[in-house]
Amino acid sequence: MNSKFETLKASVQEIIDLIAAKNDREANNKLLEVSETLDEMIDFAEEDEEVREITRYQVLLNQLHVKINGEEPVDGES
Repeated sequence: MNSKFETLKASVQEIIDLIAAKNDREANNKLLEVSETLDEMIDFAEEDEEVREITRYQVLLNQLHVKINGEEPVDGES
């Protein structure tokens, strides 16, 4: 389980770095890629702790989405 989350952590850091470099298009593309990965992971999660960790990343990605796009996501949208 740890290696999956280490990869996620590195991907999220890459998104943050792209935002800092004012490269919003690439940051948004990477965010969409990571979001799809999280969706797949939650479909196959077996342990509660794993689901909680995935949910933390989903919340973080939502916050990064708002930062990139300057808007609040609509309910039910990520």
